[in-house]
Amino acid sequence: MIEKAIISGVLFSSIFLVGCNGEKEEASELVLTDNEQEVVVDDQGDAELLTELQNEIIAAITEKTEIDSESIAITLGGNVKEISVSVGFPKDVKVDDTMIQQIVEDSIKKVSEAENVTISEENITIKIEKY
Repeated sequence: MIEKAIISGVLFSSIFLVGCNGEKEEASELVLTDNEQEVVVDDQGDAELLTELQNEIIAAITEKTEIDSESIAITLGGNVKEISVSVGFPKDVKVDDTMIQQIVEDSIKKVSEAENVTISEENITIKIEKY
C-alpha cells in the first residue's frame, strides 16, 4: 500500500514539474483510476482521446507481454498536438523496453487513426520506468 502511495506521489510530482515549464496554459484536469494510472487533460476532446489511448496501451501491453494490468503504472499527458506517455513496471518484471515502446507507438497510431486525428511522431515522448 505504501509503495502505491509513493508511486502515485512520484507520478503526480513529475506531471506537476513538467507543467511548470514557464509557459502559460489553461488549467489541466487530473483524472485518476484505481490502479495507479493517470491521465492529464486540457479539454474534453483531449480527455476522451487520452482515456481511449490509455485503455488501448494497457490492453496491448497485457496481451503482448502477459504482464498483469494491475502491475502497470501509466501516465499520459498532453493533448492532440503533443503526447507524453510514461509506462512503469515493478523492478522484478522482465520487460523489453524496445517492445514496450513499439507497443505504445502502435497504440497511438491505432487510436489516432480511429479518432481521425494526426499526431506527429516528433511530438510523442515515451518513457519506460521500473519502480
